[in-house]
This record gives sequence, C-alpha cells and structure tokens, in this order.
Amino acid sequence: MTVLSMTVLGAINPAYSVAGLAVGLLVGMTGVGGGSLMTPLLILLFGIHPATAVGTDLLFAAVTKSVGTAAHGLGQTVDWRVTGRLAAGSVPATVLTILVLSWFGSPTPATEHVMSLVLGVALVLTAAATLFRGPVAAWASRRSGALTQGQAAMLTVLTGVVLGVVVSLSSVGAGAIGVTALIVLYRALPISRIVGSDIAHAVPLTLIAGIGHWYLGEVNFALLAALLLGSLPGIVAGSVLAARVPEAVLRPILAGTLLFVGSRLIV
Repeated sequence: MTVLSMTVLGAINPAYSVAGLAVGLLVGMTGVGGGSLMTPLLILLFGIHPATAVGTDLLFAAVTKSVGTAAHGLGQTVDWRVTGRLAAGSVPATVLTILVLSWFGSPTPATEHVMSLVLGVALVLTAAATLFRGPVAAWASRRSGALTQGQAAMLTVLTGVVLGVVVSLSSVGAGAIGVTALIVLYRALPISRIVGSDIAHAVPLTLIAGIGHWYLGEVNFALLAALLLGSLPGIVAGSVLAARVPEAVLRPILAGTLLFVGSRLIV
C-alpha cells in the first residue's frame, strides 16, 4: 500500500461515508439525486468549500456513473448514438468552462457567489424535472413526430452544451435535466434506454470536468474515498429496495428537498 493511499484512508471521516450511504440509497431507489444532493450536502452540512465540493463530487459521479453504465451496457439499454450526440456538445463546453475557471484563478468571493447561484438554479431546475417528468413525457408523446431526426440531433448537441457548462460549474443536472430533455427529443425511445444513454453520457462529462477541477486543486481525495465507501453499497441496496418503495412517494420528497436546498443557495 502506498503512502498516498494510507494517508487517504487514514483521513476518511465516517460522517462522509454515512452521507454517501444515504445519497447512494436515494440514487438507487429513484435514479436521480447524486450530484443534486451530494454537493449542497457537502456545502451546507459539512461546510466544504463550494469549489472543492463541486470538484470532488464530479469525480465521485464519474465513478458511480461508470458502475451504472456497465450495468446498462450489459443490459443493452444504452443508445450510443444519443450518448455520442450529447458528448459532442458537452465535452467541448466542459473543456471551455474549465479553461475559463482556470483563467480566473483562485476562487474569489464573487466567483464563489456565482457558483452557489448556478448550483441553486440547477437544483431548482432539477427539482422541476424530477417532479414533472411524468407530465413532460405525456406532453412529448402527444407531440410525437413534431421533430425531424436532424432537428433532434441538433437539439441533443445543444442540450449537451448546456449540460457541459452547468455540470462543470455546479456538478448538478446531468441526471434529471438530461433525462427530461431526452424524453422530449426522443419520444419513441424506451425510458430504460433514455436513462441508460444519459448515465453513459455522464461518465465522460463528469470525468473531464472532475479532472479539470483536480488540475485547479479543487478535489479532496480523502473526502472522495469516504463518499465512495458509503455510496457504492448504498446504490446496490437502493436498487434492491426500489421494487418495494413506490416511486410516487419518493419522487415528490426528492423534488421538495432539492427545491428547498436550491432556494437556500439562491437566497
């Protein structure tokens, strides 16, 4: 075992693992809530610096989404064409956003305020996307055939651009917002393939953004290890419990929590 790994393991805070377990359970049961809950939890409950919380959560998401992508890949529920279109927009937007953050240098009170504001707005949008996913799907099905394949492809790339910027700044939105957009753009695609495609797209998005924040010195690896220690078994347990807990009960609770936290950060 290397000195670095021993140092990281020795610095693990059990409270972070408990938080990771709780968020992992929720993600496993609902499919959303990872970055949406983890980043504000780190900021508001544990007092982690916003930039460090975002950077650490991005690498946290990259690991957890990789596990989800492997599962969806084995189940053949990933549409790689859709994933590629999202990445064609999000990857350049992510790199550009990181370069802009690097140009500004160390976070100032002004940039911290902007990051908190972006995070708050992203949480409110995620809450709306989580709560109204059903009505949005119904509305999209009534408008079946309204978009051509070319239009859907172009709008998918633009969606990727928006997600690249928002996720790089806040670590929030890749899940609920991405899935809701895909429901509108690909009405004939089964929901399982929409979710799988969105999760697969989140891997390069969060990995590139996370590496960028690592380069900027905004990743806490002891914190990352503690979160993963709790969240990975939590996601597995949540997936098992998903069949027993009604989604109609969980989704409004999650949306209300996101709305409350997002409002706190905006105000």
